[in-house]
Amino acid sequence: MTGYLLARSIGWELSEGWIALSLTLYVVTGLFWLPVVWIQIQLRDLARAASASASPLPPAYFSLYRIWFACGFPAFAAVLGILWLMLTKPAIALF
Repeated sequence: MTGYLLARSIGWELSEGWIALSLTLYVVTGLFWLPVVWIQIQLRDLARAASASASPLPPAYFSLYRIWFACGFPAFAAVLGILWLMLTKPAIALF
């Protein structure tokens, strides 16, 4: 919300190319990180259960971890893209 208010007070339209692309990347980041929260809870629960029973981590733990790890790359790249767009404010034509 504060970013929107700041952009409006400066006179920038949200339809400007770099702002629209930043917002799109923000949504992409969210789409990758929302499942990660659920996965982290599952990983925690599996680790607690393994620790409580003094048994090794189950295969499901490692499957979920691989998905968690894979989701991190595009989300991190999107955040770096957002940072670059916010710092450089390139002229990007949408259409």
